[in-house]
Amino acid sequence: MATVNHIFSKLPKHKTSIFSVMSKMAFEHDAVNLSQGYPNFETDQRLKDLVTQAMNEGYNQYAPLAGIAPLREQIVNKIESLHGKKYDKDAEITVTDGATQALFLAITAFVNPGDEVIVLKPAYDSYEPAIELNGGVPVALQLKGKNYKLDFEEIKQKINAKTRMIIINTPHNPGGNVFSKAEMQQLEQLLEGTDVILLSDEVYEHIVFDDAKHYSASAFPELSKRAIVCASFGKTFHNTGWKMGYCVAPEALMKEIWKVMEVNVFCVHHPTQRAFAEYLRTPKHYLELGKFYQKKRDKFLDLIKNTAFKFKPAKGTYFQLLDYSEITNEPDVEFSRRLIKEYGIASIPVSAFNKDNLDHRQLRFCFAKTDDTLEKAAEILKKVK
Repeated sequence: MATVNHIFSKLPKHKTSIFSVMSKMAFEHDAVNLSQGYPNFETDQRLKDLVTQAMNEGYNQYAPLAGIAPLREQIVNKIESLHGKKYDKDAEITVTDGATQALFLAITAFVNPGDEVIVLKPAYDSYEPAIELNGGVPVALQLKGKNYKLDFEEIKQKINAKTRMIIINTPHNPGGNVFSKAEMQQLEQLLEGTDVILLSDEVYEHIVFDDAKHYSASAFPELSKRAIVCASFGKTFHNTGWKMGYCVAPEALMKEIWKVMEVNVFCVHHPTQRAFAEYLRTPKHYLELGKFYQKKRDKFLDLIKNTAFKFKPAKGTYFQLLDYSEITNEPDVEFSRRLIKEYGIASIPVSAFNKDNLDHRQLRFCFAKTDDTLEKAAEILKKVK
C-alpha cells in the first residue's frame, strides 16, 4: 500500500495544549484538578429535562442554519435588556457549536493570507492557530504587568493597512480582569475610521464580581458596528460538554459568517436549542451567576489566605491567579508539574498564555468546583512552601 512520504503541516509549531498535558498528569497522579476550565458539578436538572422533552417531542432533525427562531429571539431579548442593543433576530444572530466554533467562523470568514490580527496576550490558545490556518499573521501584544493592563498606545502603533482584526477577551481569562467602560470607549475611539473588525470573546459575560459590570462590545454604538461578539451557553449554565454558544454581528458581517457555517457544520444540536430557548425565558438563570461564583471565589480565597501564595481577587471568570514568587524561583511550568507530582494538585502555568512564554511566576486555578474539592485543594496549598 502506498504511503504519504511528505506531510506538510499547516500548524507546524502547534503542540499539545497545556490543558491536555496538565489534565493527563493530574489523572496519572490522582491529583485534585483545578486546571480544568469547567465545573465539576452538574447543570440544572430542569435544563436536562428540557433537552429530553425536546427529543421526545420530535425535535431531532436539522435546525435552521442560524439557529431556531425562539432561541434567537431570547438572545436578542437578553442583549437588549443588558446592553441596550437590539439585534435583528433573522439577520444578526447565529447559534454555534460552542464559542470556540463561533471564534473560528469569524476568523475564517474574514482573515485572508497576509492579513494581520492583533491578539492581546495572555490569550485563549485557539486564537492564533485559527489565524494561522487561514494564512493570517498573529500580532501578539503582551498586556502589561502581573495585572495585565491594556496599553492603547502600543495597540495604536500596531494598527496598519494589513490589520484585519483585533481580538479581545472580557471578562479576561486568565487575568480575571473586566474591561472598564472607559477602556471600551477608548477602544471604540481607537478603531474609529479604520476597517478593523473587532472579535470580542465574551464567554464569561455573566461571571463578574464585587458589583463590577461587564461592558459588552454590543453596548457601544460605533464599536458594535464592527464587532462580532461570541458567547457561551456552556460556561454560563455549567454544561461545557454540550458545546453550545452563539455569536452576534451586524448583518453584513453575519452574511459572511453564514457562508462558512454552511460548509462547516450547517447547524447545531436541535433539542438543546429548544431547551435553551425555554430556559432563557427566566433571566435569573444567568443574572444570578455572578453571585454564585463570587461565593466560590471568596470561599477559595478565604481557605488559602494563610498560604505562601499571593493573590489579587479575580474580578471576573471562574479562574484565580496565584503568585508563587515568594515560594520559589522555579519556572511556572516546572513548578506546576512539581505541584502535581509532589503535592497532588493541578493548575495551569500562565506563561502558556503569554507572548514568548513570559513567566510572571503565576499559576491559574479554576474555582468552579464543589466546596469539597476547594477544601481539599486548600489543604494541599497550605503545605506548599
